[in-house]
Amino acid sequence: GRVTLWGDLSTFGHLTFPLLAATLLASFGSSLLYGYNLAVVNSPAVHIKAFYNATWSQHYGQSPSQALLTIMYSLTVSVFALGGLVGSFPVGMLVTRYGSTLLVFLAGILMGFSRYLTSPEMVILGRFITGLHSGICLSVVPMYLGEIAPKNLRGFLGLVPSIFICLGVFSAQVLGLPELLGEDGYWPLFLSLVVIPASLQLLLLHWFPESPRYLLIEKNNVRGATDALRWFLGKDDVRDVLEEMWEERRSLSSLETISIWQLLRDGSVRWQTLSVVVINMGMQLSGIDAIWFYTNTIFQHAGIPGPEIPYSTVGTGAIEVLAGLLGCFTIEKLGRRPLLIIGFSFMGFCCAGITLALVLQATVPWMRYLSVACVVGIIAGFCMGPAGVPFLMTAELFKQSHRPAAYIVGGSLNWLSNFTVGFVFPFLQMSAGAFCYLVFCGVCVLVALYVYLIIPETKNKTFVEISQIFATRRPFLTAPASAVKMVPLGGYGALENSSLELSESSRAHTLDHHIQNIRTFPMISHMSHLA
Repeated sequence: GRVTLWGDLSTFGHLTFPLLAATLLASFGSSLLYGYNLAVVNSPAVHIKAFYNATWSQHYGQSPSQALLTIMYSLTVSVFALGGLVGSFPVGMLVTRYGSTLLVFLAGILMGFSRYLTSPEMVILGRFITGLHSGICLSVVPMYLGEIAPKNLRGFLGLVPSIFICLGVFSAQVLGLPELLGEDGYWPLFLSLVVIPASLQLLLLHWFPESPRYLLIEKNNVRGATDALRWFLGKDDVRDVLEEMWEERRSLSSLETISIWQLLRDGSVRWQTLSVVVINMGMQLSGIDAIWFYTNTIFQHAGIPGPEIPYSTVGTGAIEVLAGLLGCFTIEKLGRRPLLIIGFSFMGFCCAGITLALVLQATVPWMRYLSVACVVGIIAGFCMGPAGVPFLMTAELFKQSHRPAAYIVGGSLNWLSNFTVGFVFPFLQMSAGAFCYLVFCGVCVLVALYVYLIIPETKNKTFVEISQIFATRRPFLTAPASAVKMVPLGGYGALENSSLELSESSRAHTLDHHIQNIRTFPMISHMSHLA
């Protein structure tokens, strides 16, 4: 059946229940876990440090130094990003053959029994493994959603994972309250609850088909692609969508999926590659991970009374969910660029505000509330656009042959930046004090400026049309026109090569031939690379 949401009905007219269900389930088992693991170490930080201190004293007969304890906890926080970095590489993709969800169960066992076995190493290893799972999923899920969504819904569905990231953070903040799992005895259980969403996804995900675009372009499976399209779109006549895919396939018929090195050397997509680098690194270097990892510490430094800190943290989580919903339901109207520019600009403004508040709070008592407001503003600005649009734009800026390599480049830089912020921030905060947030302010302003000057709007454009925009806007960094030339064909871009082109009548005949041979609608494939 069809699902209609408030707003412009033409925007959501193709949003069927299967399409929405696949998006929600894929996001639930990936983005929600990612958000949960970003925030889960925040509230039990004191208890985990006490466990490390007691275990070290038991093993070595003396307490660790404050610097060593900070390093151990910083590693616990940031090793999650190292796991994500490994998961974003092709070697991480190999794990999907055996079921990446099994990694979550292994991590849950390690962290759940770490206190019983007095082993801090089990906590750190468990965090690394959860990061490995998130690295795999955050590379696969946005690509999958970008390929199954009609072009007028790519923005909406592409931001659904960002809502689940916010929901994951919020759920960790709520469960971390003293009345629930915030007490000393419960933190191993708190860390290991990641197995619940993973279990539900494992049970349900095999009912959903592969991406139609992947089936047609990569696997040459016309029957499977047609069945999947009919299931997702809720209609029998899918020739218009198949025709768009055939256009892209014809443009790539003489090209193979390229490697990372080939992507970096390909002058025809140099601006797209640079854009992916900027927005993915900017997403993490904006300081959002410092906020999520160390919210309680930031509030403590801002002078918020200790008993009020957990509830202030939960309040920020509720606002970030609302901001994520706002971005999701306005992206198809406003576009990708405005959400990125507004989000990063607002984050930069709030980072400057935190600096001002921390500098003046000794003489102006109410400044501590400005610190809280700026923390909320940073999170709201991030969830409105920068939380999800970079993943979406990575899919939109490249065609099928370049997309896997682009996701590896963007994902690896994203996770590497995540690790850098998570590990370095405590030391940066100790050395620079309130002025450490000016670093994040500068990053946010520069990324917003880059998006404004370089990246075009991708709303309601096909993948090939977006490539054509970049090719015409920045010709001095693209391949020579004599080598590859973009020409419009039936509303889509294509590579000009007469040997690859079919006549309109032969293409229509080919599509009719394939569709007439399909009389049944079996569920023949599933999204095995996430199960």
